[in-house]
Formats: sequence, C-alpha cells, structure tokens
Amino acid sequence: MDSIFVVHGPNLNMLGKREPEIYGHDTLDDINQALVSLAESLGVQVSTYQSNHEGDLVDAVQATSEKHQGLLINPGAYTHTSVAIRDAIAAVNIPTVEVHLSNIHKREAFRHHSYIAPIAIGQICGFGINSYYLGLRALVNHLQNSA
Repeated sequence: MDSIFVVHGPNLNMLGKREPEIYGHDTLDDINQALVSLAESLGVQVSTYQSNHEGDLVDAVQATSEKHQGLLINPGAYTHTSVAIRDAIAAVNIPTVEVHLSNIHKREAFRHHSYIAPIAIGQICGFGINSYYLGLRALVNHLQNSA
C-alpha cells in the first residue's frame, strides 16, 4: 500500500485562529483527520507532520523517501523563501504536490513565486481545505498511473 507524507509548514498549527477570512475556520487537526479518512477511501496511508522550523522541515522531507512514495506539502511562507526545502524535495526525488489554502497568485506580489512548484508534479491553491484533498487525490492518481 502506498504511503503519502503530508508536511505542513510554519503557522499552519494556527489554522482556525489565524486570519480565518483567508485560511478558514478548520484546524490543522480537522485537515489531518479528513486526509486520513480520504486516504483510506483511496487505498493509501497518510502520515502527517507540522513544524514552524525550516531545518526540521528539511529533515522531515529528507526522511520521506525511506518510508513514503509521495509527498503532499504546504510549505507555508517557506514556499517563497526556502531553497533548502526545495533542495530537500529535489534530493528525495519522489512525486510531490504543493498545496496552499489561499490562492497565492492573488495575494501580495512576494507570494507569487514558489521555489517548490518547478520541482513538484503540480500545485493546487485557492480552494481552502479542499486544496489538500484535491492534492491528495492528484498525487494518488499520479502514483497509480505511474506504477
């Protein structure tokens, strides 16, 4: 059974409290529980991880290829700043989907650039928590069609 690693970046532990007009009222636990349920229905396993620290995220991504066949990542603000996370994803070389709750292309100009998108199989943004579910479905579909 394929295993997907879901990585949540900085400030996502504040979901439900942080700027609900942008990020909604669902908590990170709500998202994680829904992802586990969706994964079961898709015939895959999901493990989740969140950190506010860039180095911890790099370490988590580096360990991904040993246990998981795919990576679903919301790098948060590190999307726009972290070459280190980008390089870790490139190094593990497993299918990766980048997701964002808000549409980063409709926000401040500094949010329009992603270091992750060029090495990901796709990017989904702007659909709130559904971005995660769409991302998981897309990643599972990619894995099944690549097998």
